[in-house]
Amino acid sequence: MGVHQPQKDLFSDEVDLDRRVRPDHPLRRLNAVLDLSFVRAEVARCYGFSGHVSVDSVLLVKLMILLFLEDIPSEQELRSRLAERLDHLWFLGFGLDTPTPNHSVLSKVRKRCGGGGFRTDLSEKC
Repeated sequence: MGVHQPQKDLFSDEVDLDRRVRPDHPLRRLNAVLDLSFVRAEVARCYGFSGHVSVDSVLLVKLMILLFLEDIPSEQELRSRLAERLDHLWFLGFGLDTPTPNHSVLSKVRKRCGGGGFRTDLSEKC
């Protein structure tokens, strides 16, 4: 009888998250129909022109979607789970070693943009 001897891979360059997320995964279906191209223009007024480069606002919306869909209680908990969830990394467009945004980024953007920061009147677009 064989005994599994766990060993860390020395290199993770060959891991393809696209192959690791099953074809019928709910996040894959969501990603196929989700169009967040409007987000950057909607929140542009909330950003300054000097200082550090911000986290992409589309990525922030995707993080908020994960918080809601997975019923994650806090931004800190989300950040903790990201490293463990290949499907979340894939949805965000991250690799295994991509640094994740600090948990405070989401609360700061909600404070800066306010409750209506990501809302738009859809009746104007129809």
